[in-house]
Amino acid sequence: MYISRQKGYLSHRLQRGMEKANRYVLLVEWETLEDHTIGFRESEDYQHRKRLLHPFYDPFPVVEHFESINADTND
Repeated sequence: MYISRQKGYLSHRLQRGMEKANRYVLLVEWETLEDHTIGFRESEDYQHRKRLLHPFYDPFPVVEHFESINADTND
């Protein structure tokens, strides 16, 4: 997989919607935001993947960035 050999890649998982089986979430974990936005997005691997896959997206995927929070608080 193109993503897993990139600097800063930690893990990924793909999940399919239960209510809408044609909806998917691909969660990729990176060491830093820049490992994704600069390292991966500017890599030759990404450009190759983009040429292969982007013509088939309908609609185009939404890309959002999230960070972990500590859910172990006493609030």
